[in-house]
Amino acid sequence: MAIRKKAFVTGLMVTMLLLQGCVTSNPATGRSDFTPFMSPAKETAIGREQHPLVIKQHGGVLDVPKIAGYVAVTGGRLAAVSELPKSPFTFTVLNSPIVNAFALPGGYIYVTRGILALFNSESEMASVLGHEIGHVTARHSAKRYNQSLFTGLGVAILGAALKNKGLSDALGYGSQLYLKSYSRDNEYESDQLGVRYSTRAGFDPYAAADMLRSLDAESRLQDMIANRTGQTRPPEFFSTHPNTRDRVARAFAAARKTGLAQNSRDPGRDRYLNAIDGMIYGDDPAQGVIKGRSFSHGSLRLSFSVPDNYRLRNGSEMVIAQGTGAAEGGIIIFAGDTLQGRNMIEYTSATWRKFARDTSLRGLEDLTINGMSAVTGWNDITVAKVPSRVRIVAIRHSPNQAYYFLMITPLNILDRQSAGLQRMTYSFQRLSPAQAGKIKGKIIRVVTVRKGDTAEKLSRRMAFTDHRLDRFLVLNGLHGDSRLIAGQRVKMIVYDR
Repeated sequence: MAIRKKAFVTGLMVTMLLLQGCVTSNPATGRSDFTPFMSPAKETAIGREQHPLVIKQHGGVLDVPKIAGYVAVTGGRLAAVSELPKSPFTFTVLNSPIVNAFALPGGYIYVTRGILALFNSESEMASVLGHEIGHVTARHSAKRYNQSLFTGLGVAILGAALKNKGLSDALGYGSQLYLKSYSRDNEYESDQLGVRYSTRAGFDPYAAADMLRSLDAESRLQDMIANRTGQTRPPEFFSTHPNTRDRVARAFAAARKTGLAQNSRDPGRDRYLNAIDGMIYGDDPAQGVIKGRSFSHGSLRLSFSVPDNYRLRNGSEMVIAQGTGAAEGGIIIFAGDTLQGRNMIEYTSATWRKFARDTSLRGLEDLTINGMSAVTGWNDITVAKVPSRVRIVAIRHSPNQAYYFLMITPLNILDRQSAGLQRMTYSFQRLSPAQAGKIKGKIIRVVTVRKGDTAEKLSRRMAFTDHRLDRFLVLNGLHGDSRLIAGQRVKMIVYDR
């Protein structure tokens, strides 16, 4: 027993001495970094590995060269004046309406077209790119990974001792680790670094404070809309980047310390507006369009409507509707796959096993839905500790293509929701080429203010049925007292023609 204890202590001392050699000085922060489990080479390898997964999970890459190239060039200018000018950086615009930006280790920087829509100048975009570069140069992701390993170090040792691979695998990481919220201090530091890089690269450092104000206004607007509709909001910028009241003040103070005067107009504003003019806003029609409780997909030629109290959310691989109010707890999943030579019973059973592998289907029944053959089945399953009825309805849309609804309904609301869920399945329909051609998405259109134009007047042309003025003001970084000037350029959201 004494011999084992001595060996353990000796091993621990050797380990600590080795780890001391992993303390390095960070030129971006001026502090010593302690990241024994994440070398720069490891950071690059992780970023390269996670990059295709991030693209897949966030709508793919926005295939618009004038926007992608513009972001890459701007990001390159910022990276060149950072403390890692020779390190590779990769800038990607994601085809997602979500308002967000984030970074992976190894210099992989992402912005969504949703956040690009909110910027009103080149310098505002540069402030966000610089902020994300700051997360990389300050090695925030590396430290977070390092801390996560220390948290599970005891489990790893135990797993190795027991030769239990499952315990060790539990410490695996994925892209979601790096998309979790940073600490407040990390955000402050990246804000400061972003201002530093923007100033060095010739951008307006005061744009960082403007950008934070716009993002905060957008977040508050979406909170107001979500609260009124009972909608659950997806994670956006301030979910992964904690917002605090003094971030704007700190960013403004950092800009003042540069000694540069505050300009009323960014010389790169027109260049930025020209780049995003015509960019898709909201849902990409190529991925399907949500309008209220209805989902339509032109290229797939289908549509359906969910019941009252269900809110739709479009994803890269499936559409999800979440119940609110009287439907609280209900979930609807819609997706599809090729039949691959299977009949509808085989397809339905195989799909069911993806979600409920250990539970059989009950009540299998053939249906006809708007002229299409279909199969349904169900079982009662406890989902997240809630007794629920899980029903699948699979519909043959074409000779080799089927789609399915998977409906998870708590038993305590089943009687109230059954009729609406049934109406939803029978609302599923094929669209004719003419119907599919009428499905239009929204785009950003930059217009020039004319004499007599007001925010109220222009907002009436916005492609929304609610909060038109609020949306117009937030989109353009304006407030209720802002007065428009003839010749000024502003963004509008209109239907694509």
